[in-house]
Amino acid sequence: MTDGSAVAGARPLTVSVPTSELLAALGVAPGVEVLVWAMDGTPPRADLDLVVVPYMSPPSQLRWLEGVRAQVVQSQSIGYDGVADALPAGLRFANAAGVHEASTAELAVGLAIAAQRRFPVYARAQTRGAWVHEGSRALADSRVLVVGQGGVGRAVAARLGAFEVDLVRVATTARTDESGQVHGVDELSDLLPDADVVVLAVPLTETTRGLVDRAFLARMKQQALLVNVARGAVVVTDDLVEAVAAGRVRAALDVVEPEPLPPDHPLWRLPEVFLTPHIGGHSAAMLPRVVSLVRRQIDALRTGSSLHNVVIDVPQEVAEA
Repeated sequence: MTDGSAVAGARPLTVSVPTSELLAALGVAPGVEVLVWAMDGTPPRADLDLVVVPYMSPPSQLRWLEGVRAQVVQSQSIGYDGVADALPAGLRFANAAGVHEASTAELAVGLAIAAQRRFPVYARAQTRGAWVHEGSRALADSRVLVVGQGGVGRAVAARLGAFEVDLVRVATTARTDESGQVHGVDELSDLLPDADVVVLAVPLTETTRGLVDRAFLARMKQQALLVNVARGAVVVTDDLVEAVAAGRVRAALDVVEPEPLPPDHPLWRLPEVFLTPHIGGHSAAMLPRVVSLVRRQIDALRTGSSLHNVVIDVPQEVAEA
């Protein structure tokens, strides 16, 4: 972190973090004052330069920033759907690109392996003390369609390279990169029937909301696996329940709509659905990467450099126009 003497005479930067754990991991530096504020009530002061938002907090929690003169609001998540409508005017919002990609990709591959190799079946058998020796599908030699080539999608694709799969990548527009062909999303309908596994790694936008609907699922190969590490609303939940119940497809889901999933929801009871509770980025790798990002933001503020990962920047005068 840059030495505070570079801005001698200036007031200390004020930073708020949502937990004592993050405060302890961040440490202290000359010229920086760090406070704990969970954004669950009135802010401790109005001149917070950098506000770190609680992990997995809803956009509605941003209302507590009204009147805060923050230079940047730092999320601990990659996604920022709904933030633009909730963020008070005049604030900049940065996402946590670079923090969760590795862990989320790790989980996506893990979900695919678990579902293909029937881990849930064997876990249930273990509770009964039953030795269930059966064959299973494999990830090896499968055609895997990765939909989305942002940070998470690229990380998923990179990890799949070690599993001897036939990898097909899909992005918003078709192109060729250093790894070969990337198909456009307009080609999905033709690509789905040949895919054994479909991994969703897209952001939630108006274009991707409800992308996986009855028509999408009907185009999928019989008994193909849908893996969702994107956002729950990318999938039309009722259509997925219908398709799985009919034996058309299988699913391994880290994200669902709604979240949290109610205890009586049919997804819990479908044997060909494997669920994890939105834990894609929540691993031991998260805290040190968040700390590194916050330290880089502090450095940028202290030196006047460009901030990192700014995804929403609406000046006060524009917001009021």
